[in-house]
Amino acid sequence: MVSSPEGARAGSVTPGAEVPPQETTGSPARRLLGVPRQTRRPARTGAGPAAAARDAGTLAFVESPVQLLNVLEWAYTAQATALTVVVLSPHDPMTRGQLRRMAELARDEGHTVRWEEARGGPTAPMRTIGGLTPLLRRARRIVIGDPFSRYVQLLLTLTKARDLVVVDDGTATMEFISQLARGERLVRWHRNGSGRGARDLAFAPFSATARRRLTPAPEGGRRTVGLFSSMPVEAPPGVEVTTNEFAWTRGRFGPPRLTRAADIVGTSLVETGVVDADRYLAAVAALARTHGATRYFAHRKESAEKLRRLVTETGLEIVRPDLPLELIARRGPIGRLIVSFPSTVVHTLPLALLGTEVKVAVCDIDPEWLTAHASPRAQGFLDGVTGTARDVQRLPFTQRVVAG
Repeated sequence: MVSSPEGARAGSVTPGAEVPPQETTGSPARRLLGVPRQTRRPARTGAGPAAAARDAGTLAFVESPVQLLNVLEWAYTAQATALTVVVLSPHDPMTRGQLRRMAELARDEGHTVRWEEARGGPTAPMRTIGGLTPLLRRARRIVIGDPFSRYVQLLLTLTKARDLVVVDDGTATMEFISQLARGERLVRWHRNGSGRGARDLAFAPFSATARRRLTPAPEGGRRTVGLFSSMPVEAPPGVEVTTNEFAWTRGRFGPPRLTRAADIVGTSLVETGVVDADRYLAAVAALARTHGATRYFAHRKESAEKLRRLVTETGLEIVRPDLPLELIARRGPIGRLIVSFPSTVVHTLPLALLGTEVKVAVCDIDPEWLTAHASPRAQGFLDGVTGTARDVQRLPFTQRVVAG
C-alpha cells in the first residue's frame, strides 16, 4: 500500500505532471493541498525598512526540499526578511512536488521565489544563467544549499558577492567541510572513480574557482564564508558556524499527535549504488518485526520497484511525504519510535521533535551490505554519520537480527 501522511494526499501529486509555473516577483501565494497550516507567526525584531533593504541583496540557490527548508531556518535565525530564493528545479517529480510545497511556505514568510526550469532541455542552462546574471551581479550575499552542485559552482563564478553562506544539504555537509579543510576537490562521498572524465576535466576550472570562493579569505580579507548546520562539523579557520536548531520548524508546526506503532525512515542508499537491494529489504523486514513498525516513510529518490517489493515482502504501509520529513514528523501523526538508517534525519529529527516524547533510533550499515561498486569511503562516512548523531538510540545491526 502506498499513501501519503494525513493532510498530504497522494492524489495531489501526479508523477510526471508536477510542473510548477515560472514564478514572478510579488506573485500571490496560493494555499496548496498538503501544505500544513502554521500554528503561529511570532513577530521578528529587525524587520524594518533598513533590514528589508539589506536582505533584498541576498540570493539563495536551492535544488532540493531539504535545502529550501534549511534556507528558511537560516533566514529565521538571521532575521533575514526579504530573500530571493531561486529554485533550480530538478527532473524528479517527487522532488519537484516537495519543492513546490516548500516554495509556498517560503512565500508565506515574505520571500520571493523564482522557479527556474534549469534542466528543461539542452538550451535551459544557458537561458537560466543568462536570466540570473543580473541578480548575481547585484547580490551582496549568496546562500547555497549544495556546494557540490556543478550548477551552483558555475553560478558562483559569476558573482562578486563578498558574503557566502552554505546551509545544510544533509549529511553531505560533513563531507564538504572535511574536503574544504583538506583543500581537496569537491567530490560527493558516494561517488566512485577518479572523477577525471571528459566532463570533469572540462568543468575543472569552474569547480576550482568555486572552491576558492568557498574558502575563507585570509585574516583581514573582505570575503566571508558562513556555515549554517545541524551537523557535527569542525569547520576550518575563518568559517563562521551557526547552529541550525530547527527553531522555525518548531515554532510553526506541532506538537505532533503520537501513534503507538514505530515508523521506519527509508534511504536511497540502494539507488545510489552503495547498498545491495536484497540486503536492504531483509534489514527493513527485520527492523519492522523487531520494533513493531507499520509505516515506511520513503525517501523521495527511492525507486517504485523497490517500494513495491517492500510492500510485498514486509507488509509495511509506504508513505510518500509531500514535504521534508522534519515537517511531516513535527505535524504528525508520527510514531513514538522512529527507526532510520544512517542519514540526515538522525541529526535533524531530534532537533525538530525537541520537547516531544518521540525517540529516534539509528541502525548501522553492515559492511557486508555494501555493493562492489560502493566508494571506498562509503563505510567510514556512514559510520561517522551514525557515530556522531546526538540524542539517538544506536542499533548495531548483526546477522542474527537479520535472520530474525
